[in-house]
Amino acid sequence: MTPSLASRATRAPRRRRAASAVARGGWTPYLFLLPAFLVYAAFSLYPLLRAAQFSLYEWSGFGPSTFVGLRNYIDLAGDAAFRAAIGHALVLIGFFSLLPLGIGLVLAAILRRGQVRGMGVFRTIIFLPQVIALVVIAVAWRQIYAPDGLLNQGLRAAGLDALARGWLGDPGAALPAVGFIGTWLEMGLVMLLLLAGMSRIPDDLFEAARLDGAGPVREFLAITLPSVRGEIVVALVLTIIAALKTFDLVYLTTSGGPGTATTVPSFEVYRRAFALKEVGSASAVAIVLTALVFAINLVVTRIGERPA
Repeated sequence: MTPSLASRATRAPRRRRAASAVARGGWTPYLFLLPAFLVYAAFSLYPLLRAAQFSLYEWSGFGPSTFVGLRNYIDLAGDAAFRAAIGHALVLIGFFSLLPLGIGLVLAAILRRGQVRGMGVFRTIIFLPQVIALVVIAVAWRQIYAPDGLLNQGLRAAGLDALARGWLGDPGAALPAVGFIGTWLEMGLVMLLLLAGMSRIPDDLFEAARLDGAGPVREFLAITLPSVRGEIVVALVLTIIAALKTFDLVYLTTSGGPGTATTVPSFEVYRRAFALKEVGSASAVAIVLTALVFAINLVVTRIGERPA
């Protein structure tokens, strides 16, 4: 065998071994992800697919079912209760997301600029609502909103008796009252996210801006706000999901009342499935809610990814 043929013969197995190693290396990350994906598929994807399947049937939850195709979705389009629930959920986005974001931005900027002492203790206090069971929060706020509760006592003590009312029993005040609980609940999370982002901003940028004569407002708009754009997107995504999927807070405070003043899509899923025994319609509401959550957060993420 000539030297050139021998060289080619030895290089061929090496190339095959290298290709095999590359192939194994390409699949290795997916093998590590497989256990987590199987758990996710079992507890998230499979129930979602089953809900999509149930939404095509008329079923009471027991006994035989009847295939109706897209009729459940068509009925939702003309269902006033469902449209009202969607409207209430969009209102709650303002209380759960936009209001905490505005308050959190201002307070985080003040704390970052003022270099408050004991910041660790302060962060723990403002994050505390996130670790308290929502049942406890709902019961506590029901007591605050009661006709003889702390809020009305404070209004009467301030001479504002005309404003005192049964907040959770007033059709015009019940939804904002529930929304304010969400504002209080999410404000600490948003503020911590923004404080974490602001802590990464170099002090040199602020010093340079002050040397150029920039005031606090100009510093905030030119340096702080663009620097925490990623944290703002994360905060909006988390709080919008919380607003759209909220059920326990509504159930424990108002049970969707008075009347239908505080019904939200997730509560409609519960009501239709367990009170009305309309599992197909409830599943259709759940699928529409999932699509709505995905669409709104996709829009927020795309806007946040745009170059400044």
